Amino acid sequence: MFSQRTQDPAAGTHYRSERVSAVNGQYFFATREGTLEGPYFTRVDAEREIALYVRRQIQGDDILESHSFAERHGVIGH
Repeated sequence: MFSQRTQDPAAGTHYRSERVSAVNGQYFFATREGTLEGPYFTRVDAEREIALYVRRQIQGDDILESHSFAERHGVIGH
């Protein structure tokens, strides 16, 4: 779960912090990109959305990578 993304700087010491926080009875989660996502009604909802958020980020990275690969190999042009 603690893998390094390609856009991350060189490896370093990372500390796990609680990703979900509650404010006035509503739940939010913080992202590596520095955004605060929410509000969600329950902690379970927020945790479910974390998994969906991570999946979307991975899919976006995969799309960009495949597009870049296609451009490098002349499959598509700008």
